[in-house]
Amino acid sequence: MKKTLLVIDMQNDFIDMALGTKEAVEIVPYVKERIEEYRKNGDEIIFTRDTHFEDYLQTTEGKHLPVEHCIKGTKGWEIADGLYVEGCKIIDKPNFGWPHWENEHFEEVEIVGLCTDICVVSNSLIIKATFPDACVKVNKKCCAGVTVESHEAALKTMEMCQVEII
Repeated sequence: MKKTLLVIDMQNDFIDMALGTKEAVEIVPYVKERIEEYRKNGDEIIFTRDTHFEDYLQTTEGKHLPVEHCIKGTKGWEIADGLYVEGCKIIDKPNFGWPHWENEHFEEVEIVGLCTDICVVSNSLIIKATFPDACVKVNKKCCAGVTVESHEAALKTMEMCQVEII
């Protein structure tokens, strides 16, 4: 069975810069462990990057969250040091969920990253809807939300939609 690790938005702005939290900082070593395990096993690893541009504050998202973040080419947009594995696919997504997962082939996918209550939940539900027979898992130890409460609520929502929470 093909196994994929999907690393959602482990970018500096979400970890310890513009929108960083202590919970995001705390998951970095656990995410690194999962990446290393998948790398050693020769399994697929895909990274996503939240990607915005100079006009971010004029976008719909920017009007709801008026904090510039993940502006393409900035330090905040980059994947945190020590996480990216050379040769792995990176998807630059312009919003919460990547609408083109149908171009992939998922049998078993483990999702880790940030933020549980925005991009992790969005992508897990898109993938589950696109691949209803795939085993879709979210590793709660390797995710953090905007708040602890919204992290827990997102985990419950995904669980209700048949995403396995591990």
